[in-house]
Amino acid sequence: MSFNVIPAIDLKGGKCVQLVQGVPGTEMVSIDDAVEVAAGWVGQGAKTLHIIDLDGAFSGSRKNAYIMEDIVSKFDVDVQVGGGIRDYETAKYLLGLGIDRVILGTAAIKNPDLVRQLADEFGSESVMVSLDSKHGEVVIEGWTESSGQSPNELGQFFSQIGAGSILYTNVDVEGLLKGVNEDPVRSLVNSVTIPVIASGGVTTIDDLVKIKNTGAAGVVVGSALYKGLFTLREAIDKVS
Repeated sequence: MSFNVIPAIDLKGGKCVQLVQGVPGTEMVSIDDAVEVAAGWVGQGAKTLHIIDLDGAFSGSRKNAYIMEDIVSKFDVDVQVGGGIRDYETAKYLLGLGIDRVILGTAAIKNPDLVRQLADEFGSESVMVSLDSKHGEVVIEGWTESSGQSPNELGQFFSQIGAGSILYTNVDVEGLLKGVNEDPVRSLVNSVTIPVIASGGVTTIDDLVKIKNTGAAGVVVGSALYKGLFTLREAIDKVS
């Protein structure tokens, strides 16, 4: 099975941005045409696009939905979307745009029945649960509160109730461009029976090799690509 290198497209105010540690106002990248960005990644071989609606996450606004719809209609790739998806209606709306997977974080942990409901109606492959880990515990509410549970515990639980995949983000290294910590990724992969996509800290192509060797199904890459530390084509050629 090939290892999936997934470029991140974070949307804010209609633009493609990259924030430091997810903090509003810390944009280190801001590009006006997000659809053109998507075209560039697809042109370099992306099979999946990872879109985070920061306006949705910060305010619940879906002002970037037209961009997602445009991307879905133009490119024959998988699209997974996260960012403030807190209820059934929002998830249904986004899946109705043609998005392949919705990513549930805080909502999944606070309301596991939402995962069950969406998996039953749209299929497990349409539901990805995001587990953001800080100091070994899953954090919620924009990384401000601890859930009191480990990624492995929650990963096992959600794999049993219908989630089709897990997005594991290591908050301790996210956005810092200082490398990955592969050990917790490997531990999570070995704890669950569904695919794990890793995120956070990727700085070099060697980091991608480390994540691949954990048994993860793929990795989301943002800052390293936008900073030009390597190209998506180089990454895919190395690890796929």
